[in-house]
Amino acid sequence: MARPWQIIDRFSTEAGLLELRQRGVRDFLITVDGRVLMNSMAHRSEVALGQLACRHLKDLTHPRVLVGGLGMGFTLKAVLDSLPATGRVVVAELNPVVPRWCQGPLAVLTDHATADPRVDVEIGDVAHLINRYAHDDSPEKLDSIILDLYTGPYVRSHKRDDPLYGSTAIEATRSALKPGGVFGVWGEDYDAGFTKRLAEAGFALTTHRSGRGGSRHVVYLGKWEPGKKYRR
Repeated sequence: MARPWQIIDRFSTEAGLLELRQRGVRDFLITVDGRVLMNSMAHRSEVALGQLACRHLKDLTHPRVLVGGLGMGFTLKAVLDSLPATGRVVVAELNPVVPRWCQGPLAVLTDHATADPRVDVEIGDVAHLINRYAHDDSPEKLDSIILDLYTGPYVRSHKRDDPLYGSTAIEATRSALKPGGVFGVWGEDYDAGFTKRLAEAGFALTTHRSGRGGSRHVVYLGKWEPGKKYRR
C-alpha cells in the first residue's frame, strides 16, 4: 500500500496555500490550493527544457542564462549541466520559501543545484528582470532566457499584454537576448497563438515533446535571428 503524503512545509500565496509534501526520500509534491504543481517523479519536460535551451552554450566562454521559476530545481540542474564552469545563471523565483526547500529537503534531487557558485537566486518577478536586461543601456545581455513557470502560454493568454507570453513581452525578451540567443518556454499544452507571436517577433521556432506516452508537456524554443523580418 502506498505511503500517505506528509505536509512538511506550507506558505501562503495570492494563489492559495503553497505546500511541500513528501512520502519517500525522493518522492515530493508541490501543491497550491490543493492542486499539484510539481511531482519529483515526473520531470522529464523540465530537464528537456534546460538541456535544449542551453545546448548551444557549452563552448562559450562566459554564457549568461536567466531562468524564471525554480520549482524543484530540475530545470536549473539541467542548465548547469550544459554550462561551462565560467557560466552564470540567475534564477527568478516569486516565493522565498521555494529556494529554502531546494536548499533543504529537495536538495537531494538535484545534487544541491542552488548551492552551485554559478547560481544567483533573486526573489521577484521574472518579467521585471527581463525588462531590466532589455533596456538599451543595459551592459549585459543574455544567451538564454528560460521560463519554467506554473502557468505556461495558453489559448487565453492576452495577445499583446500578457506579461510573459504577449507580443510586448516577447519583444522585451528579444531585446534582452544576445544575437543567436534562445528563448525556452515550458507549456502544459500547445498554444498556436504563442508560436505565431514568437515567429512575428523574429524567432526561429521549434517545439518538442519529451518522452513517450503519459503526460507530454511542450517545450518551445525560439532562436533570435537578428536579420529576420517580423511584423508588428
